[in-house]
Amino acid sequence: MREPEKDKFIRTTQQPNTSTQQTYYKATILVRMQLGVIVHTVVLLVSTGCCAAVLQDLKITTIKQDPYTMSKGSQLEGFCMDLLSELAKRLGFKYNVHLVKDGSYGRQDESGAWNGMIGEVARGEADLAIAPLTLTAAREKAVGMTKPFMQTGISILLRKDIAEESGFFDFLNPFSVETWLGILTAYMGTAICICVVARLSPCEWSQPQTEEIPFTFSHSLWYTAGALTLQGAGPHPKALSGRIICCTWWLFGLVLLACYFSNLNTSKDSNQLMVNGFEDLANQESIEYGTLSGSSTLAFFKNSNNPTYRRIYEHMDRAKSFVPSMDEGVRRALEGNFAFIGESVSLDLAVARHCELVRVHEVIGMRGYSIAGTLGSPILKNLSIAILQLSEAGELAYLRSKWWASSCVADQAKSSPLQPHSLKGMFLVLALGLGLGVLLAVLELTAKTRSSAGNQRKSCCTVLSEELSQRLRSNAATNEKRSQENADKDKA
Repeated sequence: MREPEKDKFIRTTQQPNTSTQQTYYKATILVRMQLGVIVHTVVLLVSTGCCAAVLQDLKITTIKQDPYTMSKGSQLEGFCMDLLSELAKRLGFKYNVHLVKDGSYGRQDESGAWNGMIGEVARGEADLAIAPLTLTAAREKAVGMTKPFMQTGISILLRKDIAEESGFFDFLNPFSVETWLGILTAYMGTAICICVVARLSPCEWSQPQTEEIPFTFSHSLWYTAGALTLQGAGPHPKALSGRIICCTWWLFGLVLLACYFSNLNTSKDSNQLMVNGFEDLANQESIEYGTLSGSSTLAFFKNSNNPTYRRIYEHMDRAKSFVPSMDEGVRRALEGNFAFIGESVSLDLAVARHCELVRVHEVIGMRGYSIAGTLGSPILKNLSIAILQLSEAGELAYLRSKWWASSCVADQAKSSPLQPHSLKGMFLVLALGLGLGVLLAVLELTAKTRSSAGNQRKSCCTVLSEELSQRLRSNAATNEKRSQENADKDKA
């Protein structure tokens, strides 16, 4: 072969075949399209299967506990039933509810098997468990849990009358400090007005030169105090001005005493409890305490590294003060000398039902109540989203207020010290009465001055000045003059 032909052959054999390459590309595109169709088909089938699973009647297990699930004839009602109904409306599923067979929430035995509602869900006997199920790590491993529909914690329930001894000055609690200062000011002002009116009014003290004044300042203080205690202290004023002041003070004292005794009775419930928290509970020995056996509350104290909580668990374990049910714990707390440790929302319900009980303010170990479902169940995600939507819309708060409504709201209202503005009307009436009494006393003195000025043929101002000088002088001068006259009579 010649050299030019050889080079042409080599170039021809090394050049790619265009038709073969196009065929390869077409095959690759076709395979990719087929894979895409298969993937979309699988996704569609999975989605259809999920929807079908949601549309099927779900088997729901629950447990009777007031007010979450309660019997009403052949039906069930309560917070959890209302919540389940709202979730079903939002997600469009149907359900059948049954009570858990062994009446337990769910506890793991030594072999690792679960009983109660958690066990039914884990074994596939139920699709969901709706109840006050505490979200814990152990349960999360066995079943799937939604976002919490209610937040709770651990607190203490006990009777209201388990309180410290009353303080020495607890009788002052019905009124605030400002109110007591206002009462003291009103008392001193009234005594001063009675004393001034008794000096100014000629109907009360007609002869200041010879007569002794009936109302000295000390006697006015005594008279005002006697009237305030509804005991009375004579002699009583004779002038109209003095009687107006006394009547106003009597009315003020009557209203004041009524407010005092009303607030005193209602303030008995506001005594500081002997147990204000778990530290107080651990440091005392006079009150027995316990919690629900096999509960997450017990597990919290048992597994805690906090020294106070460990002491509480060791005491309960040593005394075997566990109770088999929530109702038993509430009953023992009602009997007195027993503090029941439990979930704060359950204790709030007991307080709403029994006016003798109170829950301390301290709450520890915050956790949430969730709905349990089988592991990997596609509906759990949708349930969590629906629960968050209900919370944001205020529906969960409404259900809480509906089923936790208190039957003794009036008994639970605690009185606060009465403030001055609560009695501002009576302080105003007293001020008007004092002002009116002093004004009448001045008018009475002015009327007598005019009459005396005509008889003595002096100006009214001169007679009024002399009269005021005699009446407003200290009574000591009058007593000294009277003593001198008596001494002169004895010498004669």
